[in-house]
Amino acid sequence: MKAMILAAGRGERMRPLTDRLPKPLLEVAGRPLIDYHLGNLHAAGVREVVINLAWLGQRIREFVKDGSRWGLRVHFSDEGREALETAGGIVAAQRWLSSEPFLVVNGDIYCDFEFSRLRLHPGALATLVLVANPTHHPRGDFSLDAAGIVGSAPTRLTFSGIAIYDPTLFAGLASGKRKLLDVLAPEISAGRIMGVRHDGLWHDVGTPERLRDLDRQVRLATASEHEMPYRCPT
Repeated sequence: MKAMILAAGRGERMRPLTDRLPKPLLEVAGRPLIDYHLGNLHAAGVREVVINLAWLGQRIREFVKDGSRWGLRVHFSDEGREALETAGGIVAAQRWLSSEPFLVVNGDIYCDFEFSRLRLHPGALATLVLVANPTHHPRGDFSLDAAGIVGSAPTRLTFSGIAIYDPTLFAGLASGKRKLLDVLAPEISAGRIMGVRHDGLWHDVGTPERLRDLDRQVRLATASEHEMPYRCPT
């Protein structure tokens, strides 16, 4: 399976930190967020990854290089000065993602979800990883019924930024800015989007305060010999 890391966002809420660094290079316990993702993708059997770039994208290129440090082959999808949003970025990267289902992860999250668990159910166009609503997003995004079908019922969970997609979900879409919800909404109404709930560790690193809190938690866990996600070889 191939994968894509979404790394093009400007990170306005993270300023001033993101005035000099793109969000995926912000560090947690001394390691950039994207380092965790690349190592965990390799551990899940992924060998080819696309990373989209916009704001300070050259810094990500310089850190990741060809991906060989993680045992990966990495392609970069440069979106120019302004990011194309999630669906637009995926459309722009389709030439690297082939005709098989592919995994996508937001570059600005920290999570212990095992990517190898993701499967695309027969007839479904996506499987989304959903988590309990954090305090900063109490209303959530999508509901999830007992059969694992994603919907819009009032009781909702939050989309983690991790999913597996069938490429036909994006086939024929014109290039340019496009929100993921605009692509998902009609398929959710048709019952073709599935979900899985993750009750483990998940953090949306959306503000400097949340980054500091996460860094503190991870350092404390490391000090107490808590099992950490896969670390890439050096």
